[in-house]
Amino acid sequence: MRVFLAVQPSDDLRNALIKVMHETKKLGLGGNYVPAQNLHMTLAFIGEVNDIEGIKAAMQAVPLEQYRISLDGHGFFGDLLYVGVKGNQKIKKYASDLKKELDKNGVSYDRSKFEPHITIIRKVTGRRPASLAIPKQEMTVKKVSLMKSEQKNGKTVYKEIFSVN
Repeated sequence: MRVFLAVQPSDDLRNALIKVMHETKKLGLGGNYVPAQNLHMTLAFIGEVNDIEGIKAAMQAVPLEQYRISLDGHGFFGDLLYVGVKGNQKIKKYASDLKKELDKNGVSYDRSKFEPHITIIRKVTGRRPASLAIPKQEMTVKKVSLMKSEQKNGKTVYKEIFSVN
């Protein structure tokens, strides 16, 4: 199964992201818009695994200290449009500590540098805007989820299969 560790947005944060997506559509941006129910901030992409016990152990080994995050600007990674996520250093330390525990448990993962963001469009087409109106929205992170990614009826569906809080 294909899995990743993520923070799922609160309803208010999700609604703010949906507003941004509506704005990008009005600006004529095309591409593969992330379905609202799939919006998330990836802490670590793990990929294909047969066993999740090492991942669960890593998640349980790192205490989740609640912290605040807020939406902050936008940017592009190649043809991917994201909304930035700002927080104090706790978010980066937490992601780093999780990855250290994954290492201790022999779990392979994508070692790309952690840049807090939420992807809203993949394979963007159209003129890229210099600015977007990003609502001032924040949330307290109280839970981290192990998410499973699967294809159902030709669509990607994310499902939480374990969490810590």
